[in-house]
Amino acid sequence: MKYSIVVLNCFLSTQILSPSLAQEISPTNEQAINVKTSLENGKYEISNFNTACYFALIGERKLAFQYLRRAIAVDKINQPKILQEDTDLIGLHGSPEWDELLLGVSENESLQKKTDAMFFNQPKFWNSDILKTPYTQNISTDEKIAGLSKFWSETKYNFVNFDLIPALDLDSLYLAYIPKVSKTKSTQEYYRILSEFCAHLKDGHTNVYVPKELEEEEYSRPLLRTRLIEDKVVVVSIHDSSYIKQGIKIGQELVKIDGVPVKEYAAKMITPYASASTAQDLDVRSFDYVLLAGSVKKPIKLVLRDENGNVADHIIKRVSPQIRNEKMKLPNFELRILDDKIAYVILNSFGSDEALKEFEKYYDKIAQSEAIIFDVRGNGGGNSAVGWNMLRYVIDRPTEIHRMHGRLYNSAYRAWNLKQSLYTSFSRLSPKGDKLYEKPIVVLTSARTYSAAEDFAGAFKSMQRGEIIGEASGGSSGQPLMIDLPGNGTARICTKRDMLGNGEDFIGVGVQPDIVVVQKLDDLRKGKDTVLEAALTRLRNK
Repeated sequence: MKYSIVVLNCFLSTQILSPSLAQEISPTNEQAINVKTSLENGKYEISNFNTACYFALIGERKLAFQYLRRAIAVDKINQPKILQEDTDLIGLHGSPEWDELLLGVSENESLQKKTDAMFFNQPKFWNSDILKTPYTQNISTDEKIAGLSKFWSETKYNFVNFDLIPALDLDSLYLAYIPKVSKTKSTQEYYRILSEFCAHLKDGHTNVYVPKELEEEEYSRPLLRTRLIEDKVVVVSIHDSSYIKQGIKIGQELVKIDGVPVKEYAAKMITPYASASTAQDLDVRSFDYVLLAGSVKKPIKLVLRDENGNVADHIIKRVSPQIRNEKMKLPNFELRILDDKIAYVILNSFGSDEALKEFEKYYDKIAQSEAIIFDVRGNGGGNSAVGWNMLRYVIDRPTEIHRMHGRLYNSAYRAWNLKQSLYTSFSRLSPKGDKLYEKPIVVLTSARTYSAAEDFAGAFKSMQRGEIIGEASGGSSGQPLMIDLPGNGTARICTKRDMLGNGEDFIGVGVQPDIVVVQKLDDLRKGKDTVLEAALTRLRNK
C-alpha cells in the first residue's frame, strides 16, 4: 500500500486522544492529524501506525518515530512482528531508535497478554451469569434487589450524562427504590418500577427492557399511530383497514383511553416510566411510541373526535410487537423526484446499510436534480456511518462533523484524590471524490429524529452545507452499554456523549433547525405535509 495515496483518499478521521495528547496535537495542523482510516463493523478508527508508515516512506524519520510511539501508546500496537514485516518501515531499520522501539514493543506485548488475561478483561466478570436468572412470574426479592443494585452500580461507573441532571442524587434514589422493588408482587410490576428508577436519569439511550416473556404484555400496540399536534393527540397513520371501516380517520383527535382523558392517562401510565432526554423526546414517547402499549390480550377503548366535533367510541385490538413491526415497517430508503426536479430522499432508518446502498444506486438520478431534500423526521437511528457516507457526496473539502467523549475510570487516581479524565475523539468527513453534488440541500428533522439520525443532522449542520427545516431532534445519541438483569430482562446505559463538529452539545437539547416549522392539524386533515411544503417553498425561492 502506498500511503501517499492514502493521505489523499482518506474520508473520515476519528482521533482518539488522551487529554494530554489532545493538547499536544493541534487539529489545524494537517501533519498532526492521522491520515489512514479503516471501516470495520461500521466503526471508524484512526491509525497512528499508518501515519508513521507514510512519514517513513517520504524520509521524515523523526515524525515516523513520533507516530510509531503514539501507535504503541495510544493504539496499542504491541506486536514486534507487525513492525518488522512492514516494508514501509524498512528505512527506519538498524538505527538506535528502532532497536529501542522494538524492545519496548516486545515488553508491551508480554504485558498486554498478561493484561488481557486479567479478571477485569473477562466479560463474565462484568456481566456474570449469576445475575442472569431465568424468568418466573415473580422472581425473588433477592433477585429484585440484586437487579436494582446492578443497574445502579453500572450507571454510577458508566453513565456519561450526569452533568445534565445535576439535581439527581443517585445514591439517595437507589436507597429509595430498594423498598419499592422489594414490595412488587410480580416480575412485570418489578420491571415497571425499575423503569421508573431509570426514567430519573432522563436519557433516551438509557433504558430498561422487560424479559421477552413479558413483551406481548407490555409492548403490544394497535395498528395505528398517534402524535401530539397543536397540543392535541391526533391519529396520524392507520395500518388496518378494519379501523377505517369503523370510522377511524387520520386527523381525528384522541380524547380518552379506557375512559380516562388522554393526557391524564399518559401522565399516569406512560410518562413516569419513560426514559427521555428532552421535553420533545418525552412527548414522542408519551403520545406516540408508548401511549397505546399494553397487553395483546386486552382490547383498548378509544374515544375519538373529528374536525366537526363529533365524538365516537371505538374498541380496537392490540397486536404483538412482531406483527406490528411487520405490518408497519417502512423501507429504509425512499426516493421521489418532485416538481421542479427536486429529489426528495426519505431516510427512514440507518439500522442497516440498505439506505446507503440505495442512495449510491440512485445517485446518478439524484445528481440530475436541482435540489435535494433529505427527510429524517421518522428516522430512529442505527449506524451513524450510513448517513455520514451519504454526506460525502455533498461536500468539497474535509470537514469536522462530530466530536464525542466518554469516561475513563482510574481506581488509583481516585485513591490518590486525583481527577478522572475523558476519552475524546473527533470525526472528519472528506469528499467522495469525483462525485460532488453542489446544488442546494435541505434536511427535515423532528423530535422523532433520533440517535444516528441526529448524528446525520448534526454532521449536516456542522458542514454548513444547507438548512435544517422542521423541529428540534430528540436530543439523544451515544453508545449504550448492554447488561443482563435477573428474570431474563436487560438494560442499557449511555456511555458516550456526542456533539456537533465544533463541540456544541445537542444531547439534552436536540439538533436545532435553522427554520422552525411544525405540522399543522388542518394541513394533516387535508393530506398536506406542512414541513415538506415549507422546504419546497424555500428551495423554489432561492
